[in-house]
Amino acid sequence: MRTLFALAATAALAADRCPAPTVVEMSGYKVVASFPHDTDAFTQGLIFRDGFLYESTGRYGESSLRKVELATGRVVQQRKVNQRYFAEGLTEWQGRLIQLTWRESVAFVYDLATLADERTFTYAGEGWGLTHDGTRLILSDGSDTLTFLDPATFQVTGRIAVKDRGAPVRDLNELEFVRGEIYANVWQTDRIARIAPATGEVVGWIDLTGLLSAGHRPAQDAVLNGIAYDSAGNRLFVTGKLWPSIFQIELVGKAVGAAGL
Repeated sequence: MRTLFALAATAALAADRCPAPTVVEMSGYKVVASFPHDTDAFTQGLIFRDGFLYESTGRYGESSLRKVELATGRVVQQRKVNQRYFAEGLTEWQGRLIQLTWRESVAFVYDLATLADERTFTYAGEGWGLTHDGTRLILSDGSDTLTFLDPATFQVTGRIAVKDRGAPVRDLNELEFVRGEIYANVWQTDRIARIAPATGEVVGWIDLTGLLSAGHRPAQDAVLNGIAYDSAGNRLFVTGKLWPSIFQIELVGKAVGAAGL
């Protein structure tokens, strides 16, 4: 068995051989389309599956899991979450929806077709965002660390620290796995970090400044939060808490961004 010292030395050597990038791509956006969004939905998690959006909404006493018609914003199926819980991130794994809670350290597993409750499991710390890379669940907790979980046992299999050229990127929130990268909302900003899942390095930033002006946001906490990717149609959707619209966007422009923008 290799010692912890040997493992640490190997990791340090690998880091020396693979230095952090000196430049990071920054993208702007073009709005392709916009769709109605329930302004009572405190969006915590968002995914696109089989032509519908599935949304986790938060706040104590108001949390829910919803199946939403994209074109109209109509909620076609909904499950209320017990008022004891503040719902958070959401993902789908092999026909099941997995929904985190904020401070309760409990996750709910539902049947995708019926939204029927199947089981719960617990995890350490807070739950913010959730996605998967095809083999592992990926969880954020509001820090600069992402945690990997086995989707069968829900046991921790690893962690990565997210950095932009050595600077920790904190407040990682809603997550989505897009074309081999982890996209992460950074709480209370109009930025999405594009993260390499193998290293935790930020390989790019998406600046969504101006997507919804402050004057159109109904509350101070109506911040950007919600990323959904339609892999079949290669469509990227973003929204925010209490926002009136969901936007389909394309990334445009390239520039060098400073660490942490």
